[in-house]
Amino acid sequence: MSGPSSLSLTLRIWRQRQAEPRGGFLNYRLSGLSQDLSLLEALDRLNQELLLEGERPVYFDHDCREGICGSCGFLINGQAHGPRSGTTVCQLYLREFSDGQVLTLEPWRARAFPLIQDLAVDRSALDQLLMAGGYVSVNIGSAPEANVLPVGRELAAQAFEAASCIGCGACVAACPNASASLFVAAKLTHLELLPQGQPEASQRSRRMREQMDAQGFGVCGNQLECSAVCPKEIPSSLISRMNRQARG
Repeated sequence: MSGPSSLSLTLRIWRQRQAEPRGGFLNYRLSGLSQDLSLLEALDRLNQELLLEGERPVYFDHDCREGICGSCGFLINGQAHGPRSGTTVCQLYLREFSDGQVLTLEPWRARAFPLIQDLAVDRSALDQLLMAGGYVSVNIGSAPEANVLPVGRELAAQAFEAASCIGCGACVAACPNASASLFVAAKLTHLELLPQGQPEASQRSRRMREQMDAQGFGVCGNQLECSAVCPKEIPSSLISRMNRQARG
């Protein structure tokens, strides 16, 4: 996006100190921002200013800032991870925005993701899904030889595509029903495509589906917003695959 070398932005941020009582939006004006800054770096600058003024900084999750860990997600103008497809918030640079633009930042909105503070939510419900079946059981002892079970190149590529899910929760936040179907389908697919994961495929699928209901996730409405906002561009066809196998 073309524009000035530096720009000003108004950040309209959801502020809420704890789960209750309900919070609200506050506006913060930042000027002289380099287009080469990421949005998280702009928040870092805002927090420095707030601390100098004796105010509480904006709470948001982050870790690797390399688009790998899945920690940093929130809504930007109502869109999970912002306007650029295939991008996490930490990889979203200010060059994507216009000088003087107002950006509304708010946390994921889902029953299964209770708010912690400001832009951060508790995504441990996804961990519970993995604990229910997102693994391959192994016997105690030394690791087996990696090449004992050959895997074809095409199959390995498909499994890797599914395994690229970083568990950020954007799919849940974007779904009108707050469904975790894309997340679960990715985890099921990347295990079931490989020979090591096939013996437990049926019980894994059943346990993870039951856990989705227990954690308060909604049902898939086939609107496919989940795939559209996924920073790793996990295809929605994995949900269809999961549903076909469940019926079979």
